[in-house]
Amino acid sequence: MKRIVLALGGNALGDNLHEQMQAVKSAVKAIADLIEDGLEVVITHGNGPQVGMINLAMETAANVDKSLFYIPMSVCVAMSQGYIGYDIQNALREELLDRGVKKAVATVITQTLVDAGDPAFDDPSKPIGAFYSEDEAAEMIKRGYVMKEDAGRGWRRVVASPKPIGIVESESVRALLSAGQIPVTVGGGGIPVKETEGRQLKGTSAVVDKDFASAKLAEELDADMLVILTAVEKVALNYGKPEQELLSEMSAEEAERYIAEGHFAPGSMLPKVQAALSFVKSSPGRKALITMLEKARDGLAGKTGTVIK
Repeated sequence: MKRIVLALGGNALGDNLHEQMQAVKSAVKAIADLIEDGLEVVITHGNGPQVGMINLAMETAANVDKSLFYIPMSVCVAMSQGYIGYDIQNALREELLDRGVKKAVATVITQTLVDAGDPAFDDPSKPIGAFYSEDEAAEMIKRGYVMKEDAGRGWRRVVASPKPIGIVESESVRALLSAGQIPVTVGGGGIPVKETEGRQLKGTSAVVDKDFASAKLAEELDADMLVILTAVEKVALNYGKPEQELLSEMSAEEAERYIAEGHFAPGSMLPKVQAALSFVKSSPGRKALITMLEKARDGLAGKTGTVIK
């Protein structure tokens, strides 16, 4: 059976709870198609809008009511994993039962190991939360937030985004797969943790990019393919320009050259291509696919999307 890690984008899940519940119902139909096709699927997801909303809400509440404690970013990531996973697992279970497929779906609250010396801690770059206008961003900066313009779509808060060096619960995910179950894991890139001298895991104020975490998970699970789902059907060179060129496939060497030439926007397509590349280079024969959720089935059939190999 072919094993794939399927990475859903956080922005595809909506900006609030109502939007998320509607978006998840649509997403699980495409995921159920793949399961019916006989694929062994591991589901991962982003949490950019959701974790920013949780963090801002908790911080606002603590500022208003001094009896409430400030909630660290690592706990906010854990909270987002729980409620997003809850929606995904219930919606997918229902969709599968409607199709006569009886499979358990379980969310794993996942920790992602990062290096305490990662230079990302000195240069916050991971967008979280809502989009703001330039004037709104200026007000946020006055309040102490780090804000950056996000690929022409507006301004967003940014936090440190260290690279994952291991997925703590990958063996638990493997056990679920061995039992024929469908894991929802590495939500929002996983809870970023550092290992102390006493081998304890300590949460850190950061958000790991879910595509890099998904690539690391796929590597540790020895998956056949990493599938990164985004808002476009194919990766493009010169995106949005008259000379735009859609790519059906890239070799690892071509992907590295296109990255060096600056074809992919930071905070948008660049981390997706880099994550796909890291998985592909981790062992011979591995492939990655970047496409839209609605086109995942066709992409896996070789009909569309961009394959990196």
